[in-house]
Amino acid sequence: MYSMLLFLHSVTRWLLLAGLLYATGRGVAGWTGRRAFTRRDNQVRHLTATIAHIQLLIGYVLYFQSPLTTYFRAHAKEAAMPFEFRFFGWIHVLLMTVAVILLTIGSAAAKRQADDARKFRTMALWFLLALLLILAAIPWPFSPLAHRPYIRMF
Repeated sequence: MYSMLLFLHSVTRWLLLAGLLYATGRGVAGWTGRRAFTRRDNQVRHLTATIAHIQLLIGYVLYFQSPLTTYFRAHAKEAAMPFEFRFFGWIHVLLMTVAVILLTIGSAAAKRQADDARKFRTMALWFLLALLLILAAIPWPFSPLAHRPYIRMF
């Protein structure tokens, strides 16, 4: 089950990044182009937030099943622990949780705005902030913080 969750978490990451890029792009285009906030825009907003929540739930399950984070939680006070343990033990999960909270706030706030320009602006700014935080916290293969492949296979 653990390897299946890793694979799902890896694939869902790409869905979330694509959704955030698309939603942020629609938000900026609608905000600057003074377009009407359509049903499609609302669907994109909602679907992106839903994917983020699914990704976060899979991540939480992995956090409590991973041998790496289990070791971290058991030995959190050791000063000589490699940085990768600390990254996955608290930095990654904390930043991703904050990013999904920001995305959720932005989604809810955009939904409740009175006019279309404010809906687009709210969605664009909050989603962009969440996207930047997520990009910083992903363990890219080239990251100095922790290295993971672009897609985790079984």
